[in-house]
Amino acid sequence: MHLELRHLRTIKAIHDAGGLARAADRLNITQSALSHQVKGLEDQVGMELFVRRTKPLRLSPAGLRLLRVAERVLPEIAMLQEEFEGLKSGKSGRLHIALECHACFDWLLPVLELFRKAWPEVDVDIRPGLSFEALPALAREEVDLVISSDPEDIPGIGFAPLFDYAPVFVCAAGHPLAEKTFVEAEDFRGETLIAYPVERARLDVFTGLLGPARVEPLAVRPVELTAVILMLVASGRGVTVLPDWVVREVRAGGDLAIRPLTERGLTRRIHAATREEDAAKPYMAHFIRLARSEPVKLQRTG
Repeated sequence: MHLELRHLRTIKAIHDAGGLARAADRLNITQSALSHQVKGLEDQVGMELFVRRTKPLRLSPAGLRLLRVAERVLPEIAMLQEEFEGLKSGKSGRLHIALECHACFDWLLPVLELFRKAWPEVDVDIRPGLSFEALPALAREEVDLVISSDPEDIPGIGFAPLFDYAPVFVCAAGHPLAEKTFVEAEDFRGETLIAYPVERARLDVFTGLLGPARVEPLAVRPVELTAVILMLVASGRGVTVLPDWVVREVRAGGDLAIRPLTERGLTRRIHAATREEDAAKPYMAHFIRLARSEPVKLQRTG
């Protein structure tokens, strides 16, 4: 048996209209063509699909089974068609984001709130990027965008710069290092460093300061949440290094002291990595514009 979508539409239209004439009008074909189509379908099935000489025209048991298939399949086909039209027009798609920057949750969520309002048909998801290699996953199309501060040369992957930030030193207001105007690598030797639970290659304090100076802190304590890190630092349990946008809200507080790393300070850049063929998609370009503007808003309100 070779069923086509037009067969399912025919069964549904005749059932809904209660007769061939009205169904033919709905389908925009002649009644003769519709009768011929029904006869051909019954020949394929090998049994009658309608109980003849009834008003309204009723489906046979075989016709009812075919109707159930039509009622299940036709809405799915309609939804699929809408999705394809949305994809062609750039109104819908998938934006699965992986984060190599652990602290980026602090500014990403407001960006996504704005993005969802502008692109409600885009499927958005976030993956932390800590338990898998995010950039290779991007190349394999497992994710669609990676927030990273470490661009790599990967064929087919482009890196759009979003914004620069400064990793800064944070300690309790009463800590001896709070008396300094800036902090250097040697200052960490006797300190417990509280940091996100990621590999050292993803921590600015190690890649930009301690690693090149070959300085090891007294201990490294992993803590998942930014708020908990700041609470522990304020209570004198250790020191930390965080992006400047994370601590702008606490600059006016009396419990914490914030100092630059080195006399000149350190600067890092956040990038959005995408597959080159996806970069021009309207929703992708809009997300990148929003991501660039949100840290600026934080700076203005900090």
